[in-house]
Amino acid sequence: MSVSLQVLYPSTGDTTFDHDYYAATHMAIVEKHMGPHIDSTVIVKGLAGGPDTPPGYHAIATMVFKDQAALGEAMKAAGPALSDIPNFYNGQPQTLVGEVTG
Repeated sequence: MSVSLQVLYPSTGDTTFDHDYYAATHMAIVEKHMGPHIDSTVIVKGLAGGPDTPPGYHAIATMVFKDQAALGEAMKAAGPALSDIPNFYNGQPQTLVGEVTG
């Protein structure tokens, strides 16, 4: 069964996020180290949390894996990607591992 890893970057009053660096540099690091184990990736840039409401997240990355074993292998290789986070985000990312049901 497919599993996903979502990395959420909360937007609070004091967090900053460099979208250009994230797209051009960070995701290349993710692809280099974790990419062989990833089936697909979707990146969403937060625009709004509703009408006249700022977004609750700067961005959310969703990576889908064939199974839990593939996710495990990707996480073993994730060190460089994890170390790179302070280069574009000054907060604490949240993660969610889930079963892909649709």
